[in-house]
Amino acid sequence: MKAKRTKAPRGNEPAIMNDAMAPYRAAPAPMVRTQIYLSQPEYAFLQAEGKRRDQPMAAVLRSFIDEKMRVPEEVWENSPLLQAPVDDPDYTPRGDGVVNHDHYIYGGEKKFKKIKGKWALQPPLE
Repeated sequence: MKAKRTKAPRGNEPAIMNDAMAPYRAAPAPMVRTQIYLSQPEYAFLQAEGKRRDQPMAAVLRSFIDEKMRVPEEVWENSPLLQAPVDDPDYTPRGDGVVNHDHYIYGGEKKFKKIKGKWALQPPLE
């Protein structure tokens, strides 16, 4: 069976699709084509997530956007994680807390020490 040929639309007339296009359906909402730049890790993550879900990368990205759009704004405004920390009068800051945080949080060995006013990596203990 030969596919019907359609005439080019005139003015504001819509083009009539031929029989070959009958099985295809239009998206429920109009899509806008766009281009974005991703870092290599972002691109690799989307590719891996697409393979895991058996979906194209664009569908994965749209699902992430849809998920973010579903979160009500008051969740972001009233989140206790985004509030200023409570003032603790017993807290004494350590001068090396930023560079040796694993030591203070997990109890590991200190990795850095101050030498001539600069932080330097300590050799590992043997």
